[in-house]
Amino acid sequence: MNHPVVHFEIGCKDKAATSAFYAAAFGWNISSGPMGEINTGSNQGIQGHIAALGHEPHQFTQFYVQTDDVAASLIRLEELGGKTLVPPIAIPGGTFAWFADPEGNTVGLWKPA
Repeated sequence: MNHPVVHFEIGCKDKAATSAFYAAAFGWNISSGPMGEINTGSNQGIQGHIAALGHEPHQFTQFYVQTDDVAASLIRLEELGGKTLVPPIAIPGGTFAWFADPEGNTVGLWKPA
């Protein structure tokens, strides 16, 4: 499954390490250029970028990544150095969870009902 997003920008101190984390987690192709443009491999959702501003705030983000298995995705993310913040929760429209990446950014996972 591709992992489309609704919208996003990921702030960090270490752009190379953060880019490597997301490339491994979701198979995204992230450019090494200054804006770190992300190709999610999907025509759904929108594209985004990795930003190392060089000043506060370093860590900022809030976005949801669609997945076909929220619990399995959390396991994989933890193997890559992420941390589950909110375990899978079913709501009327689907299931969501939150995790922190190795830089501490909070990110959501989403599986529609």
